[in-house]
Amino acid sequence: MSKRISLINRTTKETSIRLKLGLDGHGIYHIKTPIPFLTHMLEVFSKHSCFDLEIQAAGDIEVDDHHTVEDLGICLGTALNDALGSKMNISRFGYAYIPLDEALVRTVIDLSGRSYMNFLLNLNTKKRIGTFDTELIEDFFKAVCENGKMNLHLEMIHGRNSHHIVEAAFKSFARALKMAVGRDVSIKGIPSTKGQL
Repeated sequence: MSKRISLINRTTKETSIRLKLGLDGHGIYHIKTPIPFLTHMLEVFSKHSCFDLEIQAAGDIEVDDHHTVEDLGICLGTALNDALGSKMNISRFGYAYIPLDEALVRTVIDLSGRSYMNFLLNLNTKKRIGTFDTELIEDFFKAVCENGKMNLHLEMIHGRNSHHIVEAAFKSFARALKMAVGRDVSIKGIPSTKGQL
């Protein structure tokens, strides 16, 4: 069975990103970005999805973190879609409920080939986590969703602390995605009556 791996190189006037994603990995990561909180969340994502993830990123953070956050989402979504290839024999759907102290987040995913996102994390977007602007979390997941061509429902059920909510979201997303990309031997071909995703 072939390994599902993708390597993305993206360079613009605002960012330079090299991202390698292996879906059949062990959660091994080597991640370097200029945004410490996002680096930590991407490490959490790799560990709990069991995807191997390498990222080397630079960006114009002297202007704002937005370009780097969004472009990392673009690269991750693109790599995911590329690594999945024809989507033969994948489970397609995934879900996970993940708690972190008082926070509880649910993620439901359909790797349908069509992007749609329902983002219901109640974050105080006037607040920062360290130096990180919490409103960028939605921008990151939107970029992943659009470029990964997935239907994504990300919902906070309980929560007060923004760090806990965001970390629970990344863990929940990781576990749901791990389920959705999993190979299912009982599925013959593409998991769709259309014959393609």
